Amino acid sequence: MKPKTIEEYIYAAPQETQVKLWQMHECVLSAAPGATEGLKWSMPAYSYKRILVTFAVFKHHIGFYPTPSVIKAFSKELTKYKTAAGSVQFPLDQKLPLALIRKITRFRVKESKEEDAKWRS
Repeated sequence: MKPKTIEEYIYAAPQETQVKLWQMHECVLSAAPGATEGLKWSMPAYSYKRILVTFAVFKHHIGFYPTPSVIKAFSKELTKYKTAAGSVQFPLDQKLPLALIRKITRFRVKESKEEDAKWRS
């Protein structure tokens, strides 16, 4: 059965990855207070008017999807991780860089507010 909530997603993940998934979840929420939680593309997603970030667990890493603008803006801090246009891979055998994840999420919050503000003018 497919998970319908972020909690169900985390509980459905392999036992050894659940602690890291809870850390991701709590870290993103602390950086984006009041964000709407849900699943998009079967991944935990956090949004205000638009999606801020999503993440997903894989066999050897947690994929974090904060958008291409973030990958560019944080390129120096992300050098030790495998990245693609809009994603970062955090290896499961390393501690999560929670301070960095928090910073990236805050950047997305700021970005979304500024972008959304432009729509109202």
